[in-house]
Amino acid sequence: MLETSNSQGRFLELRQIHKRFGGVHALRGVNFSLHLGEAYHLLGENGCGKSTVIKIMSGALSPDDGEIVLDGRSFRALSPIQALSAGIETVYQDLSLLPNLTVAENVALSEQLVEGGGRLGRLFDKSRLNRTAASALDAVGLPKTPAFMGTVVSELPLASRQLVAIARAIATRAKLVIMDEPTTSLTRREVDNLIQVVNRLRSENVAVLFVTHKLDECYRIGGHAIIFRDGECVAQGEIAQYTKTELAGLMTGRVINSRRYRTGSPAASQLFSTDNLGQASNFRDISLSVRQGEIVGITGLADSGRNELAMAIAGIKPSTSGSMLIDGVETMIRRPSDAIENGIGYVPEDRLAEGLFLDKSIFENEIALIVKRLSNSLGIVDKQEGRRIAAKLAKEMRLNTSNLDMPVGSLSGGNQQRVLIGRWLSISPKLLVLHGPTVGVDVGSKDMIYRTIQTLAEAGMGLLIVSDDLPELLQNCDRILVMNAGRIIAEFDADKTDEDSLYKAMLASTTETVQ
Repeated sequence: MLETSNSQGRFLELRQIHKRFGGVHALRGVNFSLHLGEAYHLLGENGCGKSTVIKIMSGALSPDDGEIVLDGRSFRALSPIQALSAGIETVYQDLSLLPNLTVAENVALSEQLVEGGGRLGRLFDKSRLNRTAASALDAVGLPKTPAFMGTVVSELPLASRQLVAIARAIATRAKLVIMDEPTTSLTRREVDNLIQVVNRLRSENVAVLFVTHKLDECYRIGGHAIIFRDGECVAQGEIAQYTKTELAGLMTGRVINSRRYRTGSPAASQLFSTDNLGQASNFRDISLSVRQGEIVGITGLADSGRNELAMAIAGIKPSTSGSMLIDGVETMIRRPSDAIENGIGYVPEDRLAEGLFLDKSIFENEIALIVKRLSNSLGIVDKQEGRRIAAKLAKEMRLNTSNLDMPVGSLSGGNQQRVLIGRWLSISPKLLVLHGPTVGVDVGSKDMIYRTIQTLAEAGMGLLIVSDDLPELLQNCDRILVMNAGRIIAEFDADKTDEDSLYKAMLASTTETVQ
């Protein structure tokens, strides 16, 4: 610790922070300060240094140079326990939950960890743990029943795990809550609830720092923007003073308009259809179609059946009734291999847990679906041809690296998503199902992915985009289907509707339930 300095009302201040990883200068003289009771939005493309700077604030990383002023005291670096003890709580993008512990144990863990100076006792203080957990879960809109609090976290869906991680961050008497992509898996209703939580925290004089790509949510919350590009803080100010176009320009160094990307039109011939498709208690009577070159969006609340429908089409959770037709021929999709053999590709919502082999190279990830095609009768893979294909896909997806041997886990979220989409393009699918195609992706990568989607459609591929990002659907689709209570209850022309109309349909009450 350095000498004490005058914080001048600031809770946390970073002064000339530098961080290097080998030859990469990740942070270049970063300066900004955070005041209690304020909301901040840390904006920038993936790989610009956002995650590095929040790890330095939370004690997970030490800076190479610079000074951290925390509550009037000056430090060269913080340890995780110092950060927690000072009231800095962080919800990382990977959530950092302990999957084998219960909801209550995960939520109240930090409180007992701090009191033990970084060590936990042999046993949790169960009564206190449950009181702490119940209060925090209630604040984020999750059940505080013994049954839910006793549920092992690994058994929860992704959206619930996201809210549990946020509950853990606010369970203690935090002074600063840092949230890295906190709304990635949340529905609009859950986002509304989270914004109420943020407002309550601010009224209790807690600072909140968001790392996010969702600019609409930033404007709803208000507060300050801190904008990064290439490891530097390039602008700071009230977020209301910037337009979306201005923010995108500051983040990327180029102009990106939030216009409608879809300009083409589909062919007349039908490529894919379902007839009264159903799956147990998740959805029923789903009849939809996708023409060649058509982009169809599917949206709805988290429990609408949209996610299960996407996985049924991909053969991950097969349908139990009805039928699917490809090029007019009825096709049985009972497993992912059936879908692949029939020309259906599927980009999953959770690329880290369901999509990528993080410890494997870009090359290995890109050819994962075509290894059999690249192998001879002895099972020996033609690596030269594989590298040619992987390099072609990397070029098409505009990966920000030419080193195909880099582990995918070392890439930014935007580049990881490009690798995943590229892998599915390796099988030249007739129909590509994109489940949350730009979740956790920066504005520059979004622009690139949207352009790729349009190019694929213009080449005759059919695309299904399953998403709760309504601007994404409006910008890219020909038609948008809305699901509610397991059924398709509305259809819209994407260029003749708006967010409010879609959202009203998503929330529409229905007297019918899925049997």
